[in-house]
Amino acid sequence: MPKKSKNLKKNFVYALGRRKSASARVKLYKKSFRSGNIKENSEDLVNGQVIGRYFPGEAMRKIWLRPFELTDTLNKYFVMIKVVGGGKMGQLEAVVHGVSKALSVANPEKFKRVLKKAGLLTRDPRIRERRKVGTGGKARRKKQSPKR
Repeated sequence: MPKKSKNLKKNFVYALGRRKSASARVKLYKKSFRSGNIKENSEDLVNGQVIGRYFPGEAMRKIWLRPFELTDTLNKYFVMIKVVGGGKMGQLEAVVHGVSKALSVANPEKFKRVLKKAGLLTRDPRIRERRKVGTGGKARRKKQSPKR
């Protein structure tokens, strides 16, 4: 017998961002929404850590704040992100892609045009090239020819 699904109102916007081999699942909450663990002054979280600790440094901070600065929503939303795969920069760009998609779903008529123009809604298709057989361990390197 199937379980009866409760008709719960979603209080967040969900989006998936990807870059290289990293993928970020983003939940975007309005700051005014209150629940047991989300308060007005909550900080954005990545894998349970504060985003400033997970992505340290001023350069990374500028990158992950870009979607909020472009849409003028710097302290209006709270983000919970689960990111897996890739390195730190790939994960950071996956987070930016996911947050941009979530913002465009939250308010499409206001944010979609701005984010699209900045190129934040476009998935970057470049991925690591696989290594080929007979190339000496690298993707494009040619094997050294014998000298004698």
